[in-house]
Amino acid sequence: MGTRPNNYAFIDSNNLHLSIENQGWSISYGRFRRYLSDKFSVKKAIHFLGYIGKNENMYAGLRNYGYEIIFKPTLYLPSGEPKGNVDAELVLHTMIEYPNFDRAIIVAGDGDYYCLIKHLIEKNKLERLIIPDKNNYSSLLRQFNKYIIFVEDFKGKVEFRKH
Repeated sequence: MGTRPNNYAFIDSNNLHLSIENQGWSISYGRFRRYLSDKFSVKKAIHFLGYIGKNENMYAGLRNYGYEIIFKPTLYLPSGEPKGNVDAELVLHTMIEYPNFDRAIIVAGDGDYYCLIKHLIEKNKLERLIIPDKNNYSSLLRQFNKYIIFVEDFKGKVEFRKH
């Protein structure tokens, strides 16, 4: 039996969180990390998110589950809502890490990742594109159906369950 691949996951945290929340359920990030490791041999999983000071406990929890975190400075809209778009950071760090992983798992449903996903496929470096909401993702990504799986398809393995 050969060695397990050295795969990395790059997670658009806000896209994942809001998509799951909009579907009316909660994800267990600990269970999600185990799923990525068990199913796709993910050695490094990186969450990209806007930094908000009051969320320090959540960040500590993510680190405790084995995630690395890359923050983007957060801006606040006139409504007071935080905005921390991480698309550029996710693309940049995927390319910085490119020589270090066998294959990438991208977790997002945003069409802004189209060129990254296309490039990873051309170089045989994309393992999977995990889309958080099968009913609400960019039509630009539909051409990559061969690589797509939806979080809903493994919801039972990653759903947060209250005891």
